[in-house]
Amino acid sequence: MAKKTIADVDPKGKVVLMRVDFNVPQDDSGAITDDRRIRMAMPSIESVVKRGGKLILMSHLGRPKGNGPEPKYTLAPTAKRLGELLQQDVAFASDTVGADAETKVASLQEGEVLVLENVRFNEGEKTGDAGFAAKLAGWADIYCNDAFGTCHRTDASMLAVPLAMGSKDKVVGFLVAKEIQYLSDTISAPERPFVAILGGAKVSDKINVINNLLGICDKVLIGGAMAYTFSLARGGKVGKSLVELDKVELAKELIAKGGDKLVLPVDTHCGDAFSGNCNKQVVAAGHIPDGWEGFDIGPETAQQYAELLHSAKTVVWNGPMGVFEMPPFDSGTKRVAKAIADSSATSIIGGGDSAAAIEQLGFADQVTHVSTGGGASLSMLEGERFQAVDVLDDK
Repeated sequence: MAKKTIADVDPKGKVVLMRVDFNVPQDDSGAITDDRRIRMAMPSIESVVKRGGKLILMSHLGRPKGNGPEPKYTLAPTAKRLGELLQQDVAFASDTVGADAETKVASLQEGEVLVLENVRFNEGEKTGDAGFAAKLAGWADIYCNDAFGTCHRTDASMLAVPLAMGSKDKVVGFLVAKEIQYLSDTISAPERPFVAILGGAKVSDKINVINNLLGICDKVLIGGAMAYTFSLARGGKVGKSLVELDKVELAKELIAKGGDKLVLPVDTHCGDAFSGNCNKQVVAAGHIPDGWEGFDIGPETAQQYAELLHSAKTVVWNGPMGVFEMPPFDSGTKRVAKAIADSSATSIIGGGDSAAAIEQLGFADQVTHVSTGGGASLSMLEGERFQAVDVLDDK
């Protein structure tokens, strides 16, 4: 799926329209509490600026209704933070395709950057409106997609805009190129053994991922609360654990399809209340007493999973093994994270809670790739194709 990147085009004197993911968390006063998404886009931004391009950045932030400005979702703080990181002035347009944006686009000079207001303030962003997209595309000579977190979407800035660019250059940024390299190319031709480890609360969230990975992995290890739905499917007792009763039949089908490829926990760390200070016990999988709840994989499972991960050559991890935010029920997730970090495998961490866990536990620098997109990385692990990427120029 190799696509041309921003490094493959010459931006000097040209207008580059770049879709970034500046959907950053903010506090009640609007101050950015984590600027990682801005920093992740810096290599692509600097590539354009340092080579004399005129750069327009567009992004969404939050879930505005799409019928005009909503102050709490303004991108103004991201423009200010980007200016600090770039150590230069960054212009900000108070609209996306209105008079202020037009004026500021027209005055852009080589090496300068303009951040447009939140694209989702416009109804046309979510509807894929051709007129809205044509206005944005008309300003640019080059389109660049560096917003992996929204690559699975078909919003106007992701799909209609590059389509409206016609024969002009349409490329990926370095962040999207890296995500494609690991989440698509590496997985399509993995070094074996290829082990996937899937956690999280719901089987329903991971059905397509499990199905796809059972077809291409050597082992698929299951943890998190979804393991209790599999326990029910095998006739086990799960106490008051979180389960999806309507997915028990599906779990039975996945067990039958997976055979010895699908590896389920052999023990469970339980508590009698949702608290780190509750009464605790470790029981065999499928033997959780009434009134007790499973909160983590047990130590025997953690050991077994660590051994399977140790011998792997390619590892994909998506979803924690238990309630990792609440010690001591973080021990299974910790053991798995350490096993992945200690292995010599190409290790790919899906976004969302897995990325948060690997960062929180201090292992982010010891894995090969931590994905920036939760929903997008899941979609790619499902084997889904992204229209927003397909329309860009091939190498």
